[in-house]
Amino acid sequence: MNWDFTDKVLIVTGAGIGIGFEIARQFILAGGAVVLNDIDGEVAITAKAKLIELGGKCEVVSGDSSNLDIIEEMIRGAVDNFGQVDYAVANAGITTFGGFLSYKAEDFDQLTAINLKGSFFLAQASAKQIIKQRTKGKIVFMSSVTGHQAHPNLAAYGMTKSALEMLAKSLGVELAANGITVNAVAPGATLTERTCTDPGYENTWNKLTPTGRAATTRDIANTILFLLSEAADQITSQTIIVDGGWTSVSPPPE
Repeated sequence: MNWDFTDKVLIVTGAGIGIGFEIARQFILAGGAVVLNDIDGEVAITAKAKLIELGGKCEVVSGDSSNLDIIEEMIRGAVDNFGQVDYAVANAGITTFGGFLSYKAEDFDQLTAINLKGSFFLAQASAKQIIKQRTKGKIVFMSSVTGHQAHPNLAAYGMTKSALEMLAKSLGVELAANGITVNAVAPGATLTERTCTDPGYENTWNKLTPTGRAATTRDIANTILFLLSEAADQITSQTIIVDGGWTSVSPPPE
């Protein structure tokens, strides 16, 4: 896609590898600057080096994206280095598997802190900065098909992803008068460094997906960049599912 984000600034969390990194990479290739967050400092620094090699502008804020101090550091990093905040993509999240009857409170707390608290307060901090600037902006949450269809052992995870879609719906209305759109993207099975550690993952999901293949990180990043672009100015409070049609039939893996 030939997007143009010249002089625009994006904050993206969980972006050391996988979908988050591809979002950052595509944004930089389109002329923008990125504040990249990842909980793993070494991974974040490596990601920054790769983006700088592309000729991009990138600053790193490593740390837990649910930590309010880290969120404020991201905002400061964007303003101090690039002058503003235009977009925020709350991509950071974790997946914890477990049956409902045996699911542990400590796992629930960690899951909701990263998936919900981090996303909520990144959006809040970004919106405050955009309003302070008197500019327009866009926020995108990373949901999942498990927020639409029940999936074995993912009740808690699916709950957080469904919640993010309602958050996008609510904030899209609440922030509209400030010139800020808020949307969510719900990926289906996606080939990343993490998912491909399972040798059967790609083959399994190719068979289960109506289009005949699992998604790539590029598929998801393309959708995100569309929502950040001027082409999507009239889209807010929505969720776009990127799953090759899986939610229409929803067969679970064996």
